[in-house]
Parts: sequence; C-alpha cells; structure tokens
Amino acid sequence: MSNIRELLNSPIEQLVREIKAINHAWKSASELFGEDFSLSTSARDLKTCLQVCLLQSYAPTQVYLTLDKEANASEPLYGLVLREPIGNWHDAEHLPVRRAKEVLTEQELQQFLEE
Repeated sequence: MSNIRELLNSPIEQLVREIKAINHAWKSASELFGEDFSLSTSARDLKTCLQVCLLQSYAPTQVYLTLDKEANASEPLYGLVLREPIGNWHDAEHLPVRRAKEVLTEQELQQFLEE
C-alpha cells in the first residue's frame, strides 16, 4: 500500500523529469511513426496523466496553468509554469486547452489557472 501512495505522491522534481522525458519520446514517436501510431498516442496520454498528477498535487503553490500566447501551435495551449525552477526547467511542457477541458474539472481549471 505504501508503494501506491508513493507513486501518487511523487516528488515534484520526479514528475517534471518524467514529463520532460515522455514529451521528448512522444515528439520522437510522432515524427518517426505519425501522430496516430499507438506509441505516439500512448506517450501523449501518459504525458497528460503526469501533468494532471503534477497539477493536482502541486498547484497552485508550486506550479500553475497559464495560456501561452506566444506558442506557435495549431491550437491554444496552456503552459504548466513552475514557480521555482527545477534545474534548468521553468515549465512542465504544454497542455492543449482542449485536452485540459477533457481531463480537468471546471473547478480544477479555475484553481490551477493564473493570468
């Protein structure tokens, strides 16, 4: 039982490191095999799950969502911004607004968002 609790309460540094690694794997798989390939979609979904875990565990005190107005993307994106850098990282990648609305409640979105 304590192993499950540890997984659910991962340190912020570990979650950010995993999000960064999975994001890289997702982008590589998408480029090599296409966005709809099973490895690509699995990596994308795992990244989203880790981002939700990060937000639910550490927002708004250590991380928050903000609309990234400078991102050059085909759809609006939220940035997961770290209040204090972890190593050289200042964020935990992007989460499409569309996807955030699918996986977070309206109450969570309001709690995690910062203008």
